Amino acid sequence: MFKGRHFDRSVILLCIRWYLAYNLSLRNLEEMMAKRGISVDHATIHRWVVWYSPEFLKRLNARKRAVTSKWHVEETYIKVRGRWMYLYRAIDSNGDTVEFWFSEWRNLTAAKRFLRKALKRHGRPERIVIDGSQTNREAILCCGTADRLQDSSGCRLKFIRIRQSQYLNNRIEQDHRAVKRRVRPMLGFKSACSARLISSGIELIHMMRKQQMMRKQQAKYACSQQLSLAEQFHLLAA
Repeated sequence: MFKGRHFDRSVILLCIRWYLAYNLSLRNLEEMMAKRGISVDHATIHRWVVWYSPEFLKRLNARKRAVTSKWHVEETYIKVRGRWMYLYRAIDSNGDTVEFWFSEWRNLTAAKRFLRKALKRHGRPERIVIDGSQTNREAILCCGTADRLQDSSGCRLKFIRIRQSQYLNNRIEQDHRAVKRRVRPMLGFKSACSARLISSGIELIHMMRKQQMMRKQQAKYACSQQLSLAEQFHLLAA
């Protein structure tokens, strides 16, 4: 994974973890590394974050514990070059992250792509809670119907129950804060591509803090011990 890199893997992992987890700029990290006797340019750190975030997320998704059958779905805003774009997110009844999807547009197509991704990875939920968005409601109905038509198991699938209430979706609105708390100091992304990749890294850190990695993947540690971010990062990079 780190073959051919000029810097040691411990330096790369440290820079990526600190940038995604804490309110630090790339130049802050460049200065902090210099004080430790490591000369690394801020642009290099940015390339590490963009390159490795999707790979770490892929590895975590392969080891992520199962989510419950009751989801909360909503989108939040992210500014890219002065323009608002959207991060579709879903959490389950325990607060665990189900799925997320970055989109330049807030429309039916984006909502359906997000839901198809979540349904493909986690299966059909029994219930989805949304706010007053009619677009999200229509996307759930379309995706749910498509699943029923394409199902070849012979079992009759139940319709996904939709609970539409602005106040019942406070759970996911609170969960948005952890992501936006890190995005806000970045003062906006420079491109949709970097926003998509870096936001995936921020979501990765958020899931790690929720301890969403399955316990059997943590067998070499004490079973009752919650792993730190550093330990989880090194486990994913192994």
